Amino acid sequence: MNLTPREIVKELDKYIIGQERAKRAVAVALRNRYRRSMLTPEQRDEITPKNIIMKGPTGVGKTEIARRLARLVKAPFIKVEATKYTEVGYVGRDVESMVRDLVEASVRMVKDEQFAVVSDRARKAAEKQVVKVLYDTFSKDKGETPEDIFRANILNDLRAGKYNDTVIEIDLIDEPKPLQLGPGGNTEITLGSIFGDMMPKRRKKRKVKVAEAMNFLIAEESDKLIDDDAVKAEGVRRAEEEGIIFIDEIDKIAAKGNHGGADVSREGVQRDILPIVEGCTVNTKYGMVKTDYILFIAAGAFHVSAIEDLIPELQGRFPIKVELLSLTKEDFVNILTIPQNAITMQYAALLGVDNIDLEFTDDAIAKIAELSAEINATSEDIGARRLHTVMENLLEDISFNAGGDIPRTRVVIDEKYVEEHLSSVIANQSVRKYIL
Repeated sequence: MNLTPREIVKELDKYIIGQERAKRAVAVALRNRYRRSMLTPEQRDEITPKNIIMKGPTGVGKTEIARRLARLVKAPFIKVEATKYTEVGYVGRDVESMVRDLVEASVRMVKDEQFAVVSDRARKAAEKQVVKVLYDTFSKDKGETPEDIFRANILNDLRAGKYNDTVIEIDLIDEPKPLQLGPGGNTEITLGSIFGDMMPKRRKKRKVKVAEAMNFLIAEESDKLIDDDAVKAEGVRRAEEEGIIFIDEIDKIAAKGNHGGADVSREGVQRDILPIVEGCTVNTKYGMVKTDYILFIAAGAFHVSAIEDLIPELQGRFPIKVELLSLTKEDFVNILTIPQNAITMQYAALLGVDNIDLEFTDDAIAKIAELSAEINATSEDIGARRLHTVMENLLEDISFNAGGDIPRTRVVIDEKYVEEHLSSVIANQSVRKYIL
């Protein structure tokens, strides 16, 4: 998808409010990938991504910007927390596992795309097997009906869902459970991964519902129809050329002042991350993977430490630094009304299931936004996540009493309703103004 930076920002605006600088930075980084792909191989080898580091409080859109960006261009994406990793020699996850996770996500993405291509053929092959089992089960009831017509009737009923809850016995591949090795089960192996295709896959008779059997058989038939080696090769290529790794909480491994003690381990993690970001080759179960052209986006609140507290070599590998701002009342109003997945629309859809038609007036949204901004300003700033707290308290009575056989009911949330149902929160905020 060859979107211009302006088009990328326009797409991100549908889901993320404000933070224009961060959106522009990721949009340019993404466009530069397309520009690089149009160059000669010699030129491409010389151009590496300009990694980005985002600074800002939690809940202002750092992760969402990176996640939506990846979805927009269907790029392999993973989010990792820097605090999960430990220096080599200590118990914990090694930093190379983030690359292995990215490749795993990339191969899965390619496989899903291939499954979609062969889905019709796979479904027909699965239907053929299930129809045979159902015919053998019901053949005594066919009477004088010709076999081909009876099978056709079974197939039509199968597609209509008539047999979804019918239990049948069918041969399915018996997948061995993986063995977990390492602290916290960080490494999984199976006999299949050790011996490859040398060992034939075992099959086992299982009694399952037809709907479940269809899912199993479609997956099996899809596996037969796709070229596994080609999928793995394309997965590795996409991870190397289009992959995005989002490293969250990088401020937690920034050693402020470097006074020794635990800071030594933090600096060790930074030094372990450095070659991954600089560009190296990591061994994965799909082969060797180069990290030179993976786009890394790091993020952190940096309340206690600063970006400058990271080791200079790591700072140098994140040349683009953007600061995301705390959300204002106007931002909260826009978050409640503009995005396609706005929280007000989510609650309206949820309560609509229980015959509640939920509506919010403009003054109610303004009050909710004002309250959310005030709470963030006077207590911990958790960004847009504050809205979930406020909305849950606001709609608690409606959510609790909804359901059952109540008739369709229209409920209007106005400013008065907000003040009445959040009176304790409002009073608490008024008191806090006078506390030093």
